[in-house]
Amino acid sequence: MTVPVMADLFAEGKEPDILFWVGSAGSFDDRAKKITRAFVKLLNKANVNFAVLGTEESSSGDAAKRAGNEFLFQMQAMTNIEVMNMYNVKKIVTACPHSFNTLKNEYPDLGGKYEVFHHTQFIEQLVNEGKLDFSNANLDINNITYHDPCYLGRANDEYDAPRSLIKAIGGVNLVEMKRSRNNSLCCGAGGSQMFKEPEKGERDINDLRTEDALETKPDVIATGCPFCNTMMTDGVKHHKKEAEIQVKDIAELLAESLGL
Repeated sequence: MTVPVMADLFAEGKEPDILFWVGSAGSFDDRAKKITRAFVKLLNKANVNFAVLGTEESSSGDAAKRAGNEFLFQMQAMTNIEVMNMYNVKKIVTACPHSFNTLKNEYPDLGGKYEVFHHTQFIEQLVNEGKLDFSNANLDINNITYHDPCYLGRANDEYDAPRSLIKAIGGVNLVEMKRSRNNSLCCGAGGSQMFKEPEKGERDINDLRTEDALETKPDVIATGCPFCNTMMTDGVKHHKKEAEIQVKDIAELLAESLGL
């Protein structure tokens, strides 16, 4: 895989078209690293001129802000904005809806004005421009159900790009859950809930959301968020269905369908 680093390109006097914001999960979580790799394979396949910040990338600040630490959020955001503005970053793509929402909607107030894309939006653009072709792509899978991440769907009104990409894979049947699109149920990880034990209640929300998915009798539960991926995977394990049902990011499904 080719993964250029912004500082190296800068030293050569080059400027990439796109900054790929990897995010904390995509950098450090072993499961989410596979999503990062799959997306990079797609970027390489489409010959996208991109780079990552590497060690210069800090947390977007989403977790700090949702947990109520506005001071820490602004410190993290300002550091990132200084670095990105130094490199003259114009367009950012990320596979994490939490980073997507924060960079797109909260960085502008602090001086970080960028065109920000979720990776499904960006891949859809590549398809529309003819840079990626899934017309002959296929997977040995029948039913896929898609879970809408809160920060992609309800927070940013993006429901169609992920679904159009799933439908682009030949022979795959997209089955909607009873709660989907703007009526989708949260996986339970947003708002920094990812990093704490659940409050008292009858059951964990990810188990309930996984039940919604299981009712569609899927081979794969697809999502577009590393947090959702973790929560839905835990839900599948809780229901003892891990031998039958996989949880995959859309980028992973697309890369596999092309044999990458």
